[in-house]
Amino acid sequence: MTYILIVEDEPRLRKDLTDFLELTGFTAEGVGTARELRQALTDGSSPAVIVLDVGLPDGNGFELAAEIRKSHACGIVMLTALGGSDDRIRGFESGADIYLVKDSTLREIEAAIRSLLRRTGNLPEVAPDVDDRWVLDGKNWMLIAPNRCSLRLTATEFAFMNVLCSRSGEICERAELMGIVARPKSNFDSRHLDAVVSRLRRKLEERTELPAPIKAVYGVGYTFTATAVVQ
Repeated sequence: MTYILIVEDEPRLRKDLTDFLELTGFTAEGVGTARELRQALTDGSSPAVIVLDVGLPDGNGFELAAEIRKSHACGIVMLTALGGSDDRIRGFESGADIYLVKDSTLREIEAAIRSLLRRTGNLPEVAPDVDDRWVLDGKNWMLIAPNRCSLRLTATEFAFMNVLCSRSGEICERAELMGIVARPKSNFDSRHLDAVVSRLRRKLEERTELPAPIKAVYGVGYTFTATAVVQ
């Protein structure tokens, strides 16, 4: 599988991005410092794309991009909180192929990586009859996996999945999800939401024999990490 190296000093974002890219078919590894980046490249790693944070504790992403360009032919996606035009220009001049700010969704980052791989000719071909989409059937309250196995949902589960699938790749906040799935006059709190999701994950994985692409984003909410279609 295509190898993506993520260089990000924020542990939560690094883990979320690594896990998300793994779920979408890549081999992904995360490191948190410039030293670890250099070590990974010295160890013989040949990433197709490096997702590079600018503000590392022991290095400057702009300088690192220029350094990478001298010895590696990989793509570089710069991911940073610096969104000014001067910063973008500096990023491209230092060797970045794509420049994204950190409020980009996980799906947007994945799409940028795939776009870059297509341009460089490194994106593996996918058989035309392979459909990796999950389908939420609103008429029958069913979630259908890419392998065509399906799970009939309860009213609460369907309300939850309808929000996640409609915003595939985006983070849905806990407060909004609780407001949508809570029954009238019920005491529904964050613990109840987590219990619903835990049961749904277990049922989904047992039924489809696939990893449930429902990911918790610590302190924020939940996201659906696969491609979804609502019918």
